[in-house]
Amino acid sequence: MESSTGLAPSRACRTASHGRGMFYVAVAATAWGTGGAVAAVLYRTSGLGPVAVSFWRLVLGIAVLAGLHLALGERFGARRRDALVLGAGLAVYQTAYYGSIAYAGLAVGTVVTLGACPVVIALAARWTLGEALSAGRVAAVALGLAGLVLLVGGGGQAGSAPVLGVAFGLLSAAGYAVVTIYSRRVGGDLSGATVGSFAVAAGCLLPIALVEGLLPAADGPADLSVGGLAGTVGWLLYLGAVPTALAYRLFFAGVAAVPATVTAVVTLVEPVAGVLIAVGLLGERITLAAASGAVLMLAAVAGLARTG
Repeated sequence: MESSTGLAPSRACRTASHGRGMFYVAVAATAWGTGGAVAAVLYRTSGLGPVAVSFWRLVLGIAVLAGLHLALGERFGARRRDALVLGAGLAVYQTAYYGSIAYAGLAVGTVVTLGACPVVIALAARWTLGEALSAGRVAAVALGLAGLVLLVGGGGQAGSAPVLGVAFGLLSAAGYAVVTIYSRRVGGDLSGATVGSFAVAAGCLLPIALVEGLLPAADGPADLSVGGLAGTVGWLLYLGAVPTALAYRLFFAGVAAVPATVTAVVTLVEPVAGVLIAVGLLGERITLAAASGAVLMLAAVAGLARTG
């Protein structure tokens, strides 16, 4: 369990190699991609909005991680600054991402959210962290962005307000960039700060979630295929356990061993996973160009896996 899932105590995560760190980040990104699909289902069936979904995701993630800490005998300690910065970044990143999905559609919202990240993070890492922009990394960013252009141009159906959805996606990308750059700047394994950062993020979202509607709407959209209220609870539990508790624990452990620019490209696995799920489970359509874009993004990730 310790080495295969990445949920070992923090002292084990500190020794993660570059390759293992990339694996952790890739698994986290794949889990985030499934989270977008689950959020899209919840919007259609529960009456919950983006902020409420994000709030419950964080609360349930805290519960899962607290149980894990107790089972492994780990401490909950984290520096206050780490929890505050990471929590604020997560609040912006997650909520704006779900807003993008709600207004632009799952495929477009997922892609736009991460579309700006490789460029923003590469430039910020060069300026704040002194990370080199090697030819391999620049090529990987360019290849990934080319794939994103193809994917955006042919992937999925537009939502009810695509311009607003794109704006939310860019805001989400900014929040993600803050989390990634800060994690690298601090250095070391920050997985022990996950519970604290979730608590800060949930506290930021609670007032807005109360206004939006914290509980599923009794007269919300009906979808018997997901089992009504039981289905809503089940999807929320999945969000809290897999794309939240597991994914961020892995991400904070992995980013300690992976340069920020590389991390940004590896997380392009997320939109690929999101689009595949949108097509396979939600019935959204994808063109040959969009499929080609997904292949290019995976090629960029594979190239970095070999060269770093």
